Amino acid sequence: MTAPDATSPASPDTAPTSWRDGLAVYLQPRVLIVLFLGFSSGLPLALSGSTLLVWMREAGVDLKTIGLFALVGTPYTLKFLWAPLVDALHVPLFTRAFGRRRGWLLFSQLLLIIAILLLALTDPARSPFYVALGALLVATTSSTQDIVVDAFRVESLPESEQAAGMASYVAAYRIGMLVSTAGALFIVSGFEGTGIPRASAWMWGYVVMAAMVLIGTITALAATEPEQSVRAEAATQTETAFARVLHAAIGAFSEFLSRKDALAALAFVVLFKFTDAFSGTMTAPFVIDLGFSRNDYAAIVKGVGLAATLIGGFAGGFLARRYSLATSLWIGGVVQALANLSFSWLAFVGTSQWALAFAITCENFTSAIGTVIFVAYLSALCQNPLHTATQYALLTALAAVGRTYLSASAGFVADTTGWPLFFVICVLVAIPSLVLLAWLQKRGHFEALGPVRV
Repeated sequence: MTAPDATSPASPDTAPTSWRDGLAVYLQPRVLIVLFLGFSSGLPLALSGSTLLVWMREAGVDLKTIGLFALVGTPYTLKFLWAPLVDALHVPLFTRAFGRRRGWLLFSQLLLIIAILLLALTDPARSPFYVALGALLVATTSSTQDIVVDAFRVESLPESEQAAGMASYVAAYRIGMLVSTAGALFIVSGFEGTGIPRASAWMWGYVVMAAMVLIGTITALAATEPEQSVRAEAATQTETAFARVLHAAIGAFSEFLSRKDALAALAFVVLFKFTDAFSGTMTAPFVIDLGFSRNDYAAIVKGVGLAATLIGGFAGGFLARRYSLATSLWIGGVVQALANLSFSWLAFVGTSQWALAFAITCENFTSAIGTVIFVAYLSALCQNPLHTATQYALLTALAAVGRTYLSASAGFVADTTGWPLFFVICVLVAIPSLVLLAWLQKRGHFEALGPVRV
């Protein structure tokens, strides 16, 4: 398969996008479809995470058992292992009726609804094992939905709408998470307020969350199968199921590694968001150490931070449409690193809610800009619809290395240096990714992706 056609052969920097054009792209039907699918992807995450932990604690489950429930999030990390199945296998009835991507999307959402309903029927106080099993099913079906949505987004959007689609996806994903955390807790409290026992209130709260998955189901029914997926399906229709899975798994690796400077590109994927991950690991203890209350943390870090993230996501989408991919990555990489200095400044200011709000706004706004542009880059790397899901799942798993493993030393560094110097170091850890960016740009890496305006 060839790379998607570019929207314009002209250099992106010579054809700037107006604010009106930048806003209009978010109203394109394909982008709106991705927006609602983003909500459907963000909704289940907390149902097997933070919201479930609140339910368990209220049911009297001990802290040691609750701590072990962090392991139910494993499917989100390992989803690349079964991504080749999503790329290659047909779902009986669903694929024939709705197509390759939409069939998997509807199938995964049906399984997700069933998993949430099964979790709703469990009792944390009496059977934590069945709660864990239900939560694991929710995480597995949710991560499968993520695999399909990522592939659908990459394949259905033209290059000129990729960044806008990602910005919409990120914003809706955050809103879905908000609905399944604060929204779910309010719903449970509302049921309890009508006289329903607490255990039943939690059950009905999860039933409502299962019903909200139907938003994504209706969206999938209203969408059309991506043309790239149709061509890929036609190209492999004579192969056996085993051959398709094998080609998806091996092809995803071999095609990427055969590219020029592939290892440098993979290192860049690992390191680009490392500056965010390194500082983000220590944000909560830093805020508490300065003397802010838990209410301050909830209202400012989560409330103001969410608003800044949503606005930053759309700003990142506009930048990525206006400038070339390399230029956009430079902007995102530099601003997300420099924003850490606002925390160094806050360390000197001390306990000031306005200063905290400013620092959090700077960090979340610039981080969202970097995230949208970075994911647009990951999308540009996945150019073969035969294994889009597998390649994208692999790249996102690789990107998580910095967040999960490399940032594990952040606490030791902060303890040794103190807060002001620690956040200066967070700026400096961005340098390797910027050096790689300059090297890749000089080697023609971004031109090799095609004359695209992401």
